[in-house]
Amino acid sequence: MKIISKLKWKKYGLIIEPQKQLEWMRTHAMVPIADHVEGSIFRVYFCGRDEFNRSHVGFAVVDVSGQPKVLEYSQKPVLSPGNLGCFDDNGVTPSWIVNHNGKKYLYYIGWKPRSTTRMGLITGLAISEDGGLSFKRFSRAPILRLTDREPFMILTAPCVLKEGSLWRMWYVSGYKWEHADLPYYNIKYAESQNGVDWDQQGTVCVESPLGNESALARPCVIKDQGIYKMYYSYKKGGNPYRIGYAESPNGIQWTRKDDQVDMDVSPSGWDSEMIEYGYVFDYDGRKYMFYNGNNYGLTGAGLAVLEE
Repeated sequence: MKIISKLKWKKYGLIIEPQKQLEWMRTHAMVPIADHVEGSIFRVYFCGRDEFNRSHVGFAVVDVSGQPKVLEYSQKPVLSPGNLGCFDDNGVTPSWIVNHNGKKYLYYIGWKPRSTTRMGLITGLAISEDGGLSFKRFSRAPILRLTDREPFMILTAPCVLKEGSLWRMWYVSGYKWEHADLPYYNIKYAESQNGVDWDQQGTVCVESPLGNESALARPCVIKDQGIYKMYYSYKKGGNPYRIGYAESPNGIQWTRKDDQVDMDVSPSGWDSEMIEYGYVFDYDGRKYMFYNGNNYGLTGAGLAVLEE
């Protein structure tokens, strides 16, 4: 019998918390991204919500060494909702950062409020030329587009890796609305030569079986010893989000291995009901994960480390 090695994650607890005195993050610290600054210092981008429940992107400066701690929070957001009528006029949420030619490419999620369905989520791009202290939209329009293969207003949560001259994206794509409050998602794949113009063929990488799962969310892909490894969130059997895992030899055909993830909700506290939106990164030869807990990051973001 083949013994399957578990991916055991040790939790450090809640690290980033909403700062109610800051207008841009009265609640939530949702969908964290860790961008290395120096040494053990990372700038962790996430979205907080203002008094009108609109999402803004800001950051916390975090020292992940020893007992991780926040050193400072951005006093103002680095990206706020777009112009009225645009795809992101009701909120923006960070999803991925690529450092390229001295600039930071921030792939983000633009929110539209309820019309016939409860939301629309489409990917946008903003670029920083000051080291990530501020971002300017590349365009007021999204960079992913609706097609006959992908007609629904969910093209979201991109993860982007640059390999040589090829930009590779894994993103969440809606394929069905059961009713106005229940969308179904798959994770799909696209390519680009410049990080801006994307070739969407509707290629499904990780599939959500209709009737068993309603959601696959926030893919996070890393390449480790020649193997592509993806962490994502999934809802199964009516349960709240858990962290899932898959592997691939080429980044396109994936094998789900959710049972290998040894990380679950805590007995009590901020992540006792759900865990989701994990972002995995390397520091000092180990893998760390920022993630959200109950109520989609309402109370903040925590940190875990992979035990060897």
